[in-house]
Amino acid sequence: MVHRVPSRSMSELSAEEVRAALGRARLYLCTDARQRQGDLADFLDAVLAGGVDIVQLRQKGLEARDELRHLEVFAEAAARHGKLFAVNDRADVAYACGAPVLHLGQDDLPVPVARRIVGDRPVIGRSTHSPGQFDAARDEPGADYLCAGPTWATPTKPGRPAAGLDLLDHASVAATARPWFAIGGIDSGRLDEVLALGARRVVVVRAITEAEDPGAAAQDFARRLAAAERR
Repeated sequence: MVHRVPSRSMSELSAEEVRAALGRARLYLCTDARQRQGDLADFLDAVLAGGVDIVQLRQKGLEARDELRHLEVFAEAAARHGKLFAVNDRADVAYACGAPVLHLGQDDLPVPVARRIVGDRPVIGRSTHSPGQFDAARDEPGADYLCAGPTWATPTKPGRPAAGLDLLDHASVAATARPWFAIGGIDSGRLDEVLALGARRVVVVRAITEAEDPGAAAQDFARRLAAAERR
């Protein structure tokens, strides 16, 4: 059964609706603005229809005006498909565009500070790269979800060593009511290994953004995640 948030502007969703959608989310995609391909709107329609639950604009170095312009396309696509879109790093941009999701890295604002900027409605996530960071984020006031990784080294995080499968093993047994996502180098061939360690949510980048058919790739991930949830 496909769950959707109400099909209206993301800025109109209540905090309860956004958190309910996060709780159902299994497949989280990070992508740039597809300027080289020139197909952002079509790409977002394909992957969201294929089963992506949250789509994040992740493109370092954008001026705020350009980021907001691209995020308008994300917001419109998310509303069409009843899914969520996310802003990376910048609480000010998330506030300006009414994003339902803000994701923060270890070197970004403390979650309570970001919360004062964006308010109570958006959900806020935190990246973690070690068991200690995972446990700290688990207890950080105001955080709604966690990402654990990178599981494997990935060019999207140059210079960052892989956290490895041990971090996923730790995350799967750490007591947390907050949803957590495995991230980093996860492709179709590695997904089963991640699922076997107890992960039920994943963040994907190149396995979908560089796929010959991004919509079909998203559909494959979504199907296998749903099957793992039923087991």
